Amino acid sequence: MNTIFIVLPILTILMFDLGLTLEGKDFLLVLHRYKAVLAGMIGQLLILPLLAWLIAMALHLSPIFTIGLVLIACCPGGSSSNIFSMLAKGDVALSVSLTAISSIITLFTIPLIMHFTTASVGEAVGVSLPVGNLLVQNILTMLLPIVLGILVRRFRPLVAARIERVLSRLAFPALMLLAGIFFVQHRTTIVDNFLSLGTAVTVLLLCAVVVAALLCVIFRLRKQERRTIVIEVGMQNAAQAIAIASSPFVFGDGRFAIPAILYALMMNVVLLVYVGSIKWFSREKNC
Repeated sequence: MNTIFIVLPILTILMFDLGLTLEGKDFLLVLHRYKAVLAGMIGQLLILPLLAWLIAMALHLSPIFTIGLVLIACCPGGSSSNIFSMLAKGDVALSVSLTAISSIITLFTIPLIMHFTTASVGEAVGVSLPVGNLLVQNILTMLLPIVLGILVRRFRPLVAARIERVLSRLAFPALMLLAGIFFVQHRTTIVDNFLSLGTAVTVLLLCAVVVAALLCVIFRLRKQERRTIVIEVGMQNAAQAIAIASSPFVFGDGRFAIPAILYALMMNVVLLVYVGSIKWFSREKNC
């Protein structure tokens, strides 16, 4: 099965759904809440890719899995982060803005970071990155669907609301379906490398939570903002990482997506535990 015909439509639909939730004010939030936005961007776009690189080096991951781990770390926030922020009683408006802004910025940061990564470890195994192809694919599968969604909301708000209600219910199942398909396809490789990759992904996730919490303290953010920053930094767009890994125009090798698959599964477990602990402590406090 050529999974690229599954992953690219799913990614495009997820980005269109994100666009349907956006308005101009979501991008202008950076001017009014710059501390919270800056904390989220630093954690997600700078520190997380660096941590992925350090973890891969420390665990002596193969070049393919090193590239894959850095790839998922430098992707933007996941499309389900808004729902998690709502469940955690966080700042949903901030979550929407961070996801939107990171999705735009990473159109350009992903090619830069991945070019450095492949140049550092990929040449030993004959892996190179066609930066131009990656940039074009990101524009076609991310930027254009987001812009289209924004336009639909702007000029057909009722239609946008109906479409968004349907797509928002499909986002999480679609991501899990995608991860499941790749898991089955690469189950032998995953099983053979599960200890090292599972450790790498788990450590990266826990580091993301800790780093996000520290950034919130440094920037002196409110409780609702802190909850959202933790979720945004920890939740990555696994669909985009899988699309880049499996696309014949970029890497064209599903093995690069294996860290993203494991991350997608693990991040939902970790963040659900995080949301559950918030709800449990809130009940205990009110008792």
